[in-house]
Amino acid sequence: MKAITKEYHENALNEMRIDCARTQKKGLPFMLAGIILWLGIGAVHLTSLAIETKNLITFCVSALLMPLAILFAHFLKVKIVDRVNPLNKVGLLFTVNQFLYILIVMWIYSERPEGMVMAYAIVFAAHLLPFSWLYYSVSYRVASICGAVLALVLGILTNPAAVAFTVSGLIAVLAVALSREVRKM
Repeated sequence: MKAITKEYHENALNEMRIDCARTQKKGLPFMLAGIILWLGIGAVHLTSLAIETKNLITFCVSALLMPLAILFAHFLKVKIVDRVNPLNKVGLLFTVNQFLYILIVMWIYSERPEGMVMAYAIVFAAHLLPFSWLYYSVSYRVASICGAVLALVLGILTNPAAVAFTVSGLIAVLAVALSREVRKM
């Protein structure tokens, strides 16, 4: 009886994950918004402004995530706030978790401003990992791991603009992969 109950719950959970991936289009509106944000961050870091000013503008640019995601969701016909499937709340929790790590990025902002974009990129990439489970997506797993390592290496070897533009490119590749995954569903 326990084996049947466990199997039933696993099947129900898997059905909810598939439904979440389908209805949310695997988070594609947020990835499309992310491409634009990271391009904006890269552009800010190409200016001759002081690094502290560039970093402050970086945080301001990041505030555009939700409005841009809502705009893309409208075009993709995705209901971002969908209370039908309880796993959509889990997706929100995975996203909100990133905000806790932004506190580290804020500390770096004041203590080592030249490393802030690198740290921000690592936090961003790392926060993608749980979505690989939620959306049955190897693409998220690869982007998360590769993005975090790439941000670290580029952050050490190059400049914040290069990190931001690379993250934007990585998200673009992820968005294409997610689009293919969504079409296959």
